[in-house]
Amino acid sequence: MISTSDRQDAVQLIDEARAEGARLQTACAELGIGTNTYRRWGRGDQDHRPQAVRPVPSHALSPEERQQVLEICHRPEFASLPPGQIVPRLLDEKGLYVASESSYYRILREHGEQHQRGRARTPCPKGDPQRHRVTRPNACWSWDVTYLPTQVRGQFYYLYMIVDIYSRKIVDAEVFDQECMANSSEVIQRAVLREGCINTPLVLHADNGSAMKGSTLQATLQRLNITPSYSRPRVSNDNAFSESLFRTCKYRPDYPADGYESLSAAQQWVTGFLHWYNHEHRHSAIRFVTPAERHAGQDDEVLARREAIYAEAKRQHPGRWSGATRNWTPRRTAWLNPDQKDPIFMQDQQLEAA
Repeated sequence: MISTSDRQDAVQLIDEARAEGARLQTACAELGIGTNTYRRWGRGDQDHRPQAVRPVPSHALSPEERQQVLEICHRPEFASLPPGQIVPRLLDEKGLYVASESSYYRILREHGEQHQRGRARTPCPKGDPQRHRVTRPNACWSWDVTYLPTQVRGQFYYLYMIVDIYSRKIVDAEVFDQECMANSSEVIQRAVLREGCINTPLVLHADNGSAMKGSTLQATLQRLNITPSYSRPRVSNDNAFSESLFRTCKYRPDYPADGYESLSAAQQWVTGFLHWYNHEHRHSAIRFVTPAERHAGQDDEVLARREAIYAEAKRQHPGRWSGATRNWTPRRTAWLNPDQKDPIFMQDQQLEAA
């Protein structure tokens, strides 16, 4: 560490060398510093390096005041209280102010006396989200529940929707008049039976809602050999596939923004949306094929036909393309919560962008 006096001496030596005809760069190099450092030291600017020696602020607490803070915190009546309680009690009971709450905390930390107390567990940082790399249909599903408005204020229906992450196909969607574990279990069982994937490895991703983690549903998942996967608490983007699908659903032009007349009307509308989304909608994330085509493995044929049409169009009018034609290569992988620095993920992105 270089003190203020050492910096001043270095600036004086360089100034003397320059007065005798030495170049600034040469004089600075002799002392092992740069020209910018010399100029900053000459101006007296503050050194922003972490190891720099800094003067004690004029308004800092004195050693006696710091010791007084420790003694106050060691009093029997204050020993179990945080600074947020100690400071106002001193003001009310003693009319005494020694330091701010943040100063209390800082002094306690410096003396190793700021620890977790009570029966509450020590807070720990949230770990990485659960990540899944999907290469086939019916390997990883995402599901969630959303409100559907009714024409009665304060009354809602509940839309359960399960989407296959690989193909983006909605494998099941049901509307109920209440949200509960029994309905969740029923929806999962219907989806598994409809897709014929009983006792095959399957991951079911959801948020941390009670309907997704109840004992009835857990028993159903265990019986069907389904591995549950959950979002981190209070994180909004871990279940992005389902949230994006709900937005697509609720922003359809025919979505009844004023609410549904009855439960049967809501179920009928969801059935129509399900057919449109799976069999008519060209999804941008899967090269603009329909989710049903990708789920059934028909996207290779569809994309190959598009590639041939583009190649023929380029052959007839080569001047209309400055480079390669549009990429119609099928997407082979899908990721849930990918790590952007994962080499496998980066390789998948490069192959799909080629």
